[in-house]
Amino acid sequence: MADDFQLDIDAIGNIAVVPTILDVICRITGMGFAAVARVTPDRWVALSVRDDIAFGLKPGGELKVDTTICHEIRQCGELVVIDHVSENDKWREHHTPKMYGFQSYISIPIILRDGRFFGTLCAIDPKPAKLDNVETLGMFQAFADLIAFHLEASERLKTSEDSLFDERKTAELREQFIAVLGHDLRNPLASISGGVRLLLKEEQSDKARSILTMMQSSVVRMTALISDVLDFARGRLGGGFAVVVTEANLTAVLAQVAGEISAGFPEREIDMQVAIGQPVKLNR
Repeated sequence: MADDFQLDIDAIGNIAVVPTILDVICRITGMGFAAVARVTPDRWVALSVRDDIAFGLKPGGELKVDTTICHEIRQCGELVVIDHVSENDKWREHHTPKMYGFQSYISIPIILRDGRFFGTLCAIDPKPAKLDNVETLGMFQAFADLIAFHLEASERLKTSEDSLFDERKTAELREQFIAVLGHDLRNPLASISGGVRLLLKEEQSDKARSILTMMQSSVVRMTALISDVLDFARGRLGGGFAVVVTEANLTAVLAQVAGEISAGFPEREIDMQVAIGQPVKLNR
């Protein structure tokens, strides 16, 4: 199995019409082998196959690329059609028909809309066949174009799905950030609120008291906004915040929290004693 080309094998396998295309080709031309092949400068890989002549290839099977005519088609970008190898001056001595034992051959490039060469739609048979006519060539061209269309549609769908996933991931991270930010703002806001209440209890000038009153009103509004943000985040995130394990100096963290609480509630006495000799793993 050509694992490097599994995505291409899957892409062609997901195009439900491809087996029908190969069946129609064999029935109309009388040829026994038809395939969709991925052709690169150094690989020829069968992606979908109809084999009624025991040629021996299955999806994922490979031929040495320089032994194939498809290799030459990739280089020139033009189809090749041979009704009868033995009667064709150009191809009767060519190494490929001799190696694989066919007398009739047709292969047309599958070109994507942006000009990329994908591979070929091809057919062979050990007997001669009447292929070099408008009807057969038109049929092959239509089928190659149809395969290219489906490949492009699948590629666009995959790109859209990846883009949508990235957008959802970004939105989720943004919502988590907002939630964490709202949560972390509550303690310093409580400190500001406590400080304002403490200052309002003391003698202040009229101007200072007016400013403190406005600050207190702003704190109330900010507290309400933070509550709304946290409610929104809980509703959006459902399962809660992502937990990340980190190491931290817990003594410093606790001292900061105690300081903020003390500032917010100056009438309370807070006695803190901490004895932690090493960093502590925390879930954040």
